[in-house]
Amino acid sequence: MTPSGSGLDRLRDDLLDRVLSEAAVCGEEAAAFASQLIRIPTVNPPGDAYRECAELLGVRLEADGFETEYIRGPGDDPQRPKINVLGRRRGREARPALHLNGHIDVVPPGEGWTVDPFGGEIRDGYLYGRGAADMKAGLAAAVFAAEAVRRTGIGLRGTVEISGTVDEESGGLAGVAHLAATGRVTSRTTDYVIIPEPFSPNRICIGHRGVLWFRIVARGRIAHGSMPFLGASAIDAAADVALGLKDAIGDLVTELPVVPEGARRPTINMNSIAGGQVIEGLDDVRTVADDRTDRDTAGAGPRQPGASAALDGHGQGLPSPCVADECELVVDRRYLLEEGPDAVRAEVRGVLDAVEARRPGIQFGIEELLSVLPTHTPNDCALVESLGRAIETTTGDAADLVASPGTYDHKHFQRIGGIGQCVAYGPGELEQAHQPDERCLLSDITRSTQVMALSIVDLLS
Repeated sequence: MTPSGSGLDRLRDDLLDRVLSEAAVCGEEAAAFASQLIRIPTVNPPGDAYRECAELLGVRLEADGFETEYIRGPGDDPQRPKINVLGRRRGREARPALHLNGHIDVVPPGEGWTVDPFGGEIRDGYLYGRGAADMKAGLAAAVFAAEAVRRTGIGLRGTVEISGTVDEESGGLAGVAHLAATGRVTSRTTDYVIIPEPFSPNRICIGHRGVLWFRIVARGRIAHGSMPFLGASAIDAAADVALGLKDAIGDLVTELPVVPEGARRPTINMNSIAGGQVIEGLDDVRTVADDRTDRDTAGAGPRQPGASAALDGHGQGLPSPCVADECELVVDRRYLLEEGPDAVRAEVRGVLDAVEARRPGIQFGIEELLSVLPTHTPNDCALVESLGRAIETTTGDAADLVASPGTYDHKHFQRIGGIGQCVAYGPGELEQAHQPDERCLLSDITRSTQVMALSIVDLLS
């Protein structure tokens, strides 16, 4: 039963049933539209086919009564324009305004697929393809949730906004950040934001952890490889730093309901390490090794275990025997709401200072590549409560409030746009994101379409 006093409670039972019925039909249409979106390979990097996908979405929005605008984001090139689309459908008044946003870019498909990653195949109750979960199904569900409300004929007091934006997978600077920075979606225009990322139809995501992404360069002293004690190995120092950073994060547990459970603690990931001298022509050496293995198999006898083509020719192809005087680490540190970025910066600096102190001849430089503050939308705000009512009305179960281990465009709506009431809610499983054979349950798409339709009515009627 819908809680008393809500916008949904003011609907007659027959109108409430009509919204749910229309949204169920629209959920099926949303799956078909998501399949169309998947068939446009908006791979980022490098940022392909954004215009084509934005125009497909724009045509759909115009057919549903939205006024649309195409907005080019910064940092593109003529061959790959960064095109966002923004649609508005006004009610009797401009405010309140609910914005539904989804990113149109997807990560590269990678290996391991058993279906066409850009086929948009629908079978056995699932939608398959890159972006099926993250997040073209969610974007399609948002579009058809608004269309379901229109088909019921319920007049809205406020405004529905829908955007399809670019580059979320690489930070969102040409997408949501640009819309917010240029005043198109800010607290001056918009009251609520729903981002239909794949958290499942019963979950509302109220925030995310913070991230500091940085590059550390260790500089040492070169020496002959046979006398490493005369040098200072930057690789050894970088290894000490990697281990020290892992030890330093501690075992603090956040009060935010971050999922999965392991992400309720701080985490650190070494994205890459590069140092010392590269073996020039290593690919050629490997080719020689493969060719000789084939000849050995043909009758020349097996190569001895551990033998390498790089050692043939009296060391030809090997680097000169030197102690590494430079090594670079790229580090991804995810931190909790309770920590704060300054505490993390101090922690990193402490590890570097400690390694420098015990390794004479070593110095470190550090460059910050990305900094994103944690976000948290209050549990008791109007938007969270509205979605909670819609979930309970649709499923009979109470909503599960969660927070994300990684960042998404919530950060830009809140930090740049100043919109306090922003959540992620949408179909699919978070674990499917970026996986081979990515898929989304059709029933999830329908259920999320129903929930978002009810929330539109609840907040704007």
